[in-house]
Amino acid sequence: MSSARGVIFTLHRVVPKPPAAFSPNSILQVRPDFLEAVIVRARRAGFDIVDLDEAARRIAADETAPFIVLTFDDGYRDNLVHALPILRKHAAPFTLYVPTGLIDGVGLVWWQALEDIIAANDVVVFEMPKGPHYGDAGTLEQKNATFARVYECYRKMPEPDREASIRALATRYGFDLGGHCRDLIMDWSELKEFAEDPLCTIGAHTVYHYELSKLPDHEMRAEIEQSANVLEAQFGRRPKHLSYPIGGVAAAGPREFAAASDLGFSTAVTTRPGGLYAEHASHLKALPRVSLNGRFQEKRFIDVFLTAEVFTLMRRGRRLDLE
Repeated sequence: MSSARGVIFTLHRVVPKPPAAFSPNSILQVRPDFLEAVIVRARRAGFDIVDLDEAARRIAADETAPFIVLTFDDGYRDNLVHALPILRKHAAPFTLYVPTGLIDGVGLVWWQALEDIIAANDVVVFEMPKGPHYGDAGTLEQKNATFARVYECYRKMPEPDREASIRALATRYGFDLGGHCRDLIMDWSELKEFAEDPLCTIGAHTVYHYELSKLPDHEMRAEIEQSANVLEAQFGRRPKHLSYPIGGVAAAGPREFAAASDLGFSTAVTTRPGGLYAEHASHLKALPRVSLNGRFQEKRFIDVFLTAEVFTLMRRGRRLDLE
């Protein structure tokens, strides 16, 4: 009954190991068997799995078969180890959005570092703009509460303040942020395997994974353009597709959508939930995505994920979400 033409799925990590009791970022990871189940079920339900170029064509088409698009953000190494073999097994096209600074090993996977530091300590002291903030972390409940408070503060901070705080935190607790990034994220030689695979579309995901809405206009545009420049230099092809880091309402809006158009991208994706409709043909730089959330990995949920109308209703029925 849905008039949605398709849905773009957001994935990050693909990890076979069950998450620890304290793992607030586990919403970003799915098991390999769940990824495979989504691919199999989607095709059995009559959905084609297409790349973003084909998705853009189908959005604008008068009649089209339903489709899904698989997209992976951030370049996690587990995508190479656990996701790529499944995608190849099923000949499933996909997009990998790459933050070039993280691939260089000089970016900060700060959300995971925050979790790991809290997990390893009973009390954590954070340097905040207004002074030290003490967070209890002796129990699972305290760890979750401290993570939630600090994560919310970090999301509201200007990027330089957030970066200074996480660096001070890492120094205080002897946490190697550079090594942490290199452990989690692929390097260029590993990413080359994706770039050479015909199933894979390499997309831009800025340089340092900053929330673009927090940056002055010239810095915001430089983050996007420089990432495309680096990817073109590495692989000889300029990316046509962009993913806004974080991607929610607070992270990207009309200014960023306009920049994606000005910089020549064919599509750009948010993380605002919803299906793809004919109306999106005129707004390809503000496409919604549905997260394959790590907390909902039972097979009975797959048909819900495939029913894009459900997620559109979460946006009060608004097919277009452009503000």
